[in-house]
Amino acid sequence: MADLILHHYPTSPFAEKIRLILGYKKLAWRSVMIPMIMPKPDVLALTGGYRKTPILQIGADIYCDTALICDVLEHLQPEPTLYPEPSKGMGRTLAQWADTTLFWTAMAYNFQPPGVAQVFANAPPEAAKAFAEDRQAMRGGMPRMPAADATAAYKSYLRRLSDMLDEQLFLLGAQPSIADFAAYHPLWFTRTRTPAMAGILEATPAVLAWMDRIAATGHHKFDKCSALDAIAVAAAATPVQLLDDIFQDEHGIALGSQVTIRSENFGLEPTQGELIAATRMHYTLRRNDERAGVVHVHFPRIGYSLKMVET
Repeated sequence: MADLILHHYPTSPFAEKIRLILGYKKLAWRSVMIPMIMPKPDVLALTGGYRKTPILQIGADIYCDTALICDVLEHLQPEPTLYPEPSKGMGRTLAQWADTTLFWTAMAYNFQPPGVAQVFANAPPEAAKAFAEDRQAMRGGMPRMPAADATAAYKSYLRRLSDMLDEQLFLLGAQPSIADFAAYHPLWFTRTRTPAMAGILEATPAVLAWMDRIAATGHHKFDKCSALDAIAVAAAATPVQLLDDIFQDEHGIALGSQVTIRSENFGLEPTQGELIAATRMHYTLRRNDERAGVVHVHFPRIGYSLKMVET
């Protein structure tokens, strides 16, 4: 199996989700540090436009969005599973809620003034302004939840998670699932990156104990890798299709067409390329970059929009 290369930065909640899943599955990986904000020329050489964190690279295959990255890691290392039966559907549904509703609520709560002060405590004054402008551009006009509303909702969500842990160690039973890793990462940010805001967790000790169990998974073994080396790996490799390739046409767009794919609500930068796969779970574009060579860029179907390029 080719090396797993994770492009990420230490304080990214979604990257922490994947780092822990790599640890859970005991998969060795290579770590490429990327900027928190644009510009990200080395990332874009691989993705063609997508700039959210993290991305997973396997040779010349580039996987975008943690929902798809989780499926790829499950395919590579089925045990221990992220999707235990009989709660597989519930796990995916709860994870989608955690990656969207819970995440945005937690971030609106975390980024109140005391939290902001801690996140940027060791950064120059202009760093907070640049970060805010970058994330505003990524939101594309999506309103941010008022802090008071976020606080009330976050408290409710924590109580609901606590209720799920009344008689079991993890959210859906005796073993972790995708739901646990997805629900954990926004709370991890509260606890570790904005500890001034972490008092909200104290009202749900069952949640804190569950967080300790998830954190104990660790990140397993990894080596550092430079962005230039990762691009060289892509340039030297031939893309390999890892997932099913049964074409499911919902758009009337034929394989081989030039298309764009972009997120529906956050990180709206499009990626353009040749559509070579549209399955029940994912899209794949073929791109040719002057630095990375021919790469296949993969996206999940849920949460992403596909459009034909007008000529």
